[in-house]
Amino acid sequence: MSAKLPVISGKEMIKILTKKGFVIKRQRGSHVILQKDRVVFSVPLHKELKKGTLRSILNQAEISTENLERSL
Repeated sequence: MSAKLPVISGKEMIKILTKKGFVIKRQRGSHVILQKDRVVFSVPLHKELKKGTLRSILNQAEISTENLERSL
């Protein structure tokens, strides 16, 4: 069973992703586009990411919930 998702902001998520090798490509409004190799996705700059949004970002970045917990 996967660990419970933490409450995290968009800025915190971007900080974690850049430490894991993702590069900020551009920003359009409140969405920041990140890339690593051929994986490209956006992270909204919200105070709290919704659970579904966070899970989608983790899946695309291939980061486990446990790995995210350790990165906080």
